[in-house]
Amino acid sequence: MKTRGTNNKLIPSREKEELVQYAISLGATDARMISAKDISIENHLAAICKESACENYGLAMSCPPHVSGPSGFRNLLTQFEHALVFKMDVLSEHLFSHQRLDIFRLLHEIASGVQRKAVLMGFSNAKGFAGGSCKMIFCLDQKDCNVVAHGGPCRNPLQARPSMSGFGVNVSKLMETAGWVMNRASSGGGSDNEAMAPVSGLVLIS
Repeated sequence: MKTRGTNNKLIPSREKEELVQYAISLGATDARMISAKDISIENHLAAICKESACENYGLAMSCPPHVSGPSGFRNLLTQFEHALVFKMDVLSEHLFSHQRLDIFRLLHEIASGVQRKAVLMGFSNAKGFAGGSCKMIFCLDQKDCNVVAHGGPCRNPLQARPSMSGFGVNVSKLMETAGWVMNRASSGGGSDNEAMAPVSGLVLIS
């Protein structure tokens, strides 16, 4: 495995396209490379996790209050020049059904897969992020998170990735930066049973 220096400002177009196509091969609808500087971090978005009394708050090591939050993510971004953003377009109604967990499991697996691919290509500091609580996605049948409750190792270290929401990542702006339209999911039903909504993740690359 080749290793590149930190903050390498230039990724050849061929390697960018290789990572984009790899994300798509794993199940992403589309993927784009953007500048890490264009990722918008907003404190109030991270605060929603606690203020909205999210049922997953505090249950996993990858969710608040166990993550570094917006300030930590801003510091992290200074170490990176690029980010691969990917999305999965799914039926909106599936996000409010039992299929939700399968969707977010794949989201995490794409993020972790692209991260591993980037590392093998020499981008040793690559870090993947997804959405949703890894406790609910991967350890629903477990009483607790092994890391939080027992200080032990993660049960799914090769798949589970931190949730962007806990760091205040503005996903709507992230989608816009990538050139995509953000259609919000609705559980209200209606005549359009084929309404689609995106879920997204990212991988930081230096």
